[in-house]
Amino acid sequence: MAEVHHDPEGSKFFAESKGEEAHLIYRLLDGGILDLTHTYVPPSLRGGGLAGRIVKRALDYAREKGYRVIPSCWYAEAFIQRHPEYQDLLV
Repeated sequence: MAEVHHDPEGSKFFAESKGEEAHLIYRLLDGGILDLTHTYVPPSLRGGGLAGRIVKRALDYAREKGYRVIPSCWYAEAFIQRHPEYQDLLV
């Protein structure tokens, strides 16, 4: 199982597997708001829950830092709807 990493300089959370990268891109806005803008998983890595693990890591990071979240990415929004324990992070 690929480990999820955080690259603050690249504004992304990512995991690499089979030479390919899955990632969640974000923007850190004023006021401690994390805007989750785009999730991508290469076709060869889809269906294994990798996107969910990456989004979960980003949301856990937001909670650790005391950030609020805007789920601009449809996948991040759907993940939060399926996991109500993260709804308190929403702006």
